[in-house]
Amino acid sequence: MTNNTSALVVDARGMRCPWPALRLARAMRESADVQLIADDPQAGREVAALAAEHGWTVEVEAAADDAQCWRVRRR
Repeated sequence: MTNNTSALVVDARGMRCPWPALRLARAMRESADVQLIADDPQAGREVAALAAEHGWTVEVEAAADDAQCWRVRRR
């Protein structure tokens, strides 16, 4: 996993879409660097769409268990 010392971590495990994307959008208002953890299979598509709409960069990171992890940053 990427070093997340400067990233705001949003743990959205157990939430179904659109909640992980909504939590990400709220966190990006406060921070320019967010690490999102989610286990909804649709979250990746939602994160990519939200990032494209706002011009954010997205990196897929390794995650434990059945969760997925994304590092989202403002450009």
